[in-house]
Amino acid sequence: MKKVGILCTVVCGLLLSAAFGADPVKLPPKEKFYLVLLAGQSNMAGRGKIQPEDRAPYPRVLMLNKEGEWVPASAPVHFDKSFAGIGPGDAFAKLLAGSDPSITVGLIPAACGGSSIRHWRPGVYWEQTQSHPYDDAVARTRKALESGTLKAILWHQGEADCNKNADQYARWLTELIRDFRQKFNAPDVPVIVGQLSQFPGAKWSETRRKVDAAQRKAVEENQPAAFVTSEGLTSNPDKVHFDRASQLEFGRRYFEAWRKLIAR
Repeated sequence: MKKVGILCTVVCGLLLSAAFGADPVKLPPKEKFYLVLLAGQSNMAGRGKIQPEDRAPYPRVLMLNKEGEWVPASAPVHFDKSFAGIGPGDAFAKLLAGSDPSITVGLIPAACGGSSIRHWRPGVYWEQTQSHPYDDAVARTRKALESGTLKAILWHQGEADCNKNADQYARWLTELIRDFRQKFNAPDVPVIVGQLSQFPGAKWSETRRKVDAAQRKAVEENQPAAFVTSEGLTSNPDKVHFDRASQLEFGRRYFEAWRKLIAR
């Protein structure tokens, strides 16, 4: 009887697995699989509060999960920290997929909360996320490129560099953009840079203004690229991160900037 019970358990487990197990994601042709690299720090990873509807799969949008597998995209897309939420990439992907019914969008989440641009160099480890931001982004994007075509790099970062790093920020960001394009064999991939937050009542420091100017300069010198304003966007109660509504609006602005670039 004991053997029969064990056999029943195994068979039942297999039947349940077959009935409820997820089928492997079927990928579209490479030229129809539009890849989007999401890089930077926490406001790109997203800290907007997730609503129930955000957990439903996004139509024709996939994401590369932590294990490097393509799965249907739903919030949270990022996994840098346990409280990752809605970011600009969520809205960007939905708008991109909706703009062309023949394509599928593949999100490559690589943003790391709290990371300085100094962490976006080869071999540099970031304790907060227990990862190597640059190395991981390169490895994950190269993995994704086996299946798709890189169509955009979205960048939001700089809060961690509103200090002595500000004077070097333009050079470091330019080096990163050029390095990404070279490593991914995508010299003309559009790069969209989002502006630092300018929440009501929050006065900008001199170093914050320097980072803002540096980002604008890097965009001008590394076309095709665009700078997206954060004007009018609002924050979570922490006064650090964009709230859900503003993250979705920011994603729309990223998309509109991308669409103008490819229309040139």
